[in-house]
Amino acid sequence: MRKIKKTYSKPRKPWDRARIEEERKLMKNYGLRRKREIWRAASYLRNFRQRARDLAAKRNEEEQKKLLEKLYRLGVLEKNSSLNDVLGLTVENILERRLQTIVYKKGLANTLRQARQLIVHGHIQIDGKSTKFPSFLVTRDVEDKIGYYKIQPNVKVGEEDEQVS
Repeated sequence: MRKIKKTYSKPRKPWDRARIEEERKLMKNYGLRRKREIWRAASYLRNFRQRARDLAAKRNEEEQKKLLEKLYRLGVLEKNSSLNDVLGLTVENILERRLQTIVYKKGLANTLRQARQLIVHGHIQIDGKSTKFPSFLVTRDVEDKIGYYKIQPNVKVGEEDEQVS
């Protein structure tokens, strides 16, 4: 059995007033349930920034290109970006790419909380498949393929009457 490890790390100072206020604003602006979601996004961003710092020190052009291409596909950076742009990313850039935020911005839900509810209940599809994870990071290629999930019943309306009788 695989051991599941944390994908985030808690803040070092648990009672830092400025950080708590900032997290409260982010939770309200992005419709998050727990601060753990912010910490997960921060860890995800921290990994990208660490890779960018290492690549800047090594001057490995091929690896830099791979990192920038990945961040472009994710929709966080533009096509002609540099490693300095990676170092300038913030948690908000990652939170903007969550499925919950994109469903709200596309107008499929009236509020961020409603967007979360629609996703969790399985009413949102990505490329024809239902997903139940509001934290799913949407890439550029599937961003246009997000919509309501339409359930196809096995029995047609006209056949129901014939089966009953």
